[in-house]
Amino acid sequence: MENLALSFSVVFPLFLYLALGYGAKSIRMLSSETVRQMNNAVFRIFLPVLLFSNVYSTEISTAFQPGLTAFAVASVLLSFALSFGAVCLLEKENARRGVLIQGIFRSNFVLFGVPVSASLFGAEASGIASLLIAFVIPLFNILAVAVLEIFRGGKFRLLPILKGIVTNPLILATAAALVFLATGWKLPSLLEEAAADIGGIATPLALFLLGASFTFSGAKGRARQIALGVCGRLLLVPLVFLTAAAALGFRGANLTVLLSLFGSPTAVSSFVMAQQMGGDGELAGQLVVWGSLFSVLSIFLWVFVLKQAAFL
Repeated sequence: MENLALSFSVVFPLFLYLALGYGAKSIRMLSSETVRQMNNAVFRIFLPVLLFSNVYSTEISTAFQPGLTAFAVASVLLSFALSFGAVCLLEKENARRGVLIQGIFRSNFVLFGVPVSASLFGAEASGIASLLIAFVIPLFNILAVAVLEIFRGGKFRLLPILKGIVTNPLILATAAALVFLATGWKLPSLLEEAAADIGGIATPLALFLLGASFTFSGAKGRARQIALGVCGRLLLVPLVFLTAAAALGFRGANLTVLLSLFGSPTAVSSFVMAQQMGGDGELAGQLVVWGSLFSVLSIFLWVFVLKQAAFL
């Protein structure tokens, strides 16, 4: 019973923020343009400040885990390869192939990683998750662009991708925090407090806006692909890689961070990228919507199972 209550406490805030956002949009409290503008502000201001604050305030010697980082990077590469092979066998339309592969291997670790980790193991896990973001997000971006270009028939251009990575606000914020840690520089206490306050807004606001972005009209005619993408993202990927992680001895905060990496729904940015690169944008959007909705249940189940097995 205690593990059920703990699992519920992890996912209930996620569900509440999503529901409030969807409700606000449904009663026309927010327009689509307002949601778009606020999402831009979250990506460029609030989330970077959150990551900076988390990394800046963490103990680098304990937060940076080479073994965990290596396992996460290797697992992302393997999940990409496995989803590539499976989707090519199960889906014949190229515009949907790239979107499905991206939808299965690319998680919304930025948005879900910190709150899920922090809810179970507090600042220790959120610091580990924030540092891991600096390694995982560039890899997600490179692989997503590559697969969408492959099935569009375009050329894979590395330099624009690298430029996008080094100018990504999330990467810049993490790098800036690492500079402060490496040099021993300290912000004035007023700025530290302000950064912590701004960072505290990031996750609730981002989830609220994700809920406000939900639309269900594009699901018609795509039920099979949506089921494949959502099940692959929320069930198969975490089943394979959390089992491997547990077998390799990852426990506690480290396993929680991996849970949030592998168990999170498809990244929101995958929808925009698919639209811009000739993929099935409607399918990409539906993978985000349905994945985000069902992730409330799947994360609950994964937390409960891992707690019952005494891995968390």
